[in-house]
Amino acid sequence: MHVVVLGAGLLGVTTAHYLAREGHQVTVIDRQKEPARETSFANAGLLTPGHAYAWASPRAPMILLKSLWRSDTALRWRLKFDPGMWAWGLKFLANCRAEKNRANTVIKVRLCSYSLAETAAVTAETGIAWDRSQSGALYLYRDPDHFRAGKANFKLLADEGVEAKTLEAEELTGFEPSLAHVKGRFAGAIHTPYDESGDARKFTVALAESCKKRGVVFKLGAAITKIERKGDRITGVETDHGRITGDAYVLALGSYSPLLTKPIGLKMPIYPVKGYSVTLPIADPESAPAHFGVDEANLVAFARLGDRLRLTATADFAGYDTSFGPGDFVHMLKVARELFPRAAAFDRPDYWACLRPMTPDGPPIMGPSGIANLWLNTGHGHIGWTMACGSSRLVVDRMLGKQPEIDDTPFLLSRY
Repeated sequence: MHVVVLGAGLLGVTTAHYLAREGHQVTVIDRQKEPARETSFANAGLLTPGHAYAWASPRAPMILLKSLWRSDTALRWRLKFDPGMWAWGLKFLANCRAEKNRANTVIKVRLCSYSLAETAAVTAETGIAWDRSQSGALYLYRDPDHFRAGKANFKLLADEGVEAKTLEAEELTGFEPSLAHVKGRFAGAIHTPYDESGDARKFTVALAESCKKRGVVFKLGAAITKIERKGDRITGVETDHGRITGDAYVLALGSYSPLLTKPIGLKMPIYPVKGYSVTLPIADPESAPAHFGVDEANLVAFARLGDRLRLTATADFAGYDTSFGPGDFVHMLKVARELFPRAAAFDRPDYWACLRPMTPDGPPIMGPSGIANLWLNTGHGHIGWTMACGSSRLVVDRMLGKQPEIDDTPFLLSRY
């Protein structure tokens, strides 16, 4: 079978890997000139079942409301005439009830845990290197009440097998020496020993090279302009470099997926949410954090990726706008200077912004599309790095008529 994969990010390349491993002919198409040049390029670097909570929660509406007049909130909603944003937003609000949040979080954490094991298996099989760290994540809490709530909320993940250790304030700096100078500012932390971190771009590029050795063809620098449909089948894909056809097609285009499926009568509730990251050279390795994690009060994530420190923060509902300026990074850099003042070269920042493909409930959209030979692997939001290998394994197993190892029904497009 010849499968055409649309997208050469994490989801597209991992899909190609599993298909090629099963002996199928695969062609991957992407408008960028190399893999992982969009959402997978400079993400948080975290593979974290321990942070798999669904964004749609009882707290989210108030955060979004405050964002209309404040710029330091974790979620930023910008009022604009965008029917797609408002339609998506209504579905998001419908999922902000406690019982919905719990159900969606359980769905996500099961996929994340499965995917973490798949990522390890792919790494062992291919021998690829991606600045992997297995030190476990630290979720830092500044306020005692927030810490108590964090511990209570974590029970939901613990019930799904995510292991964690609670660190009280006096234990924290012994566990993470880089925080010794701010030991009085934290009430405690939760350490999840099996969470990991690593460079998603390095992983994707290296896995693409492994795929090429298996015969996968990459058509890069080819912008997809149209998906052709005739009746109940996809008949081809038009690009600015010509037409490409196959027996089956997998859509892995993240935030851009709905733009191409709408003309063929397939509506997907995915909306782009802009995330920001900054990467800094490590200046003093001894002062750099040994663990990766999240400052929960500020929702600033940090991860050491080899000789670099990656920081990420903010979810900006700004449509298909990937622009950014130095002002967008002031908050996360302020937090990083407080936590790790000597660790990084703060005068040499490398800024980045990307679009996270968010579904209103949180779980991605995967599996059959309702069109006979079109499969979906998209909508992974802010935690696509964690979910990538597991998601692609599930989709390929279902494509090939195999029973997936975990229940894939919660990810079907038909749930909407």
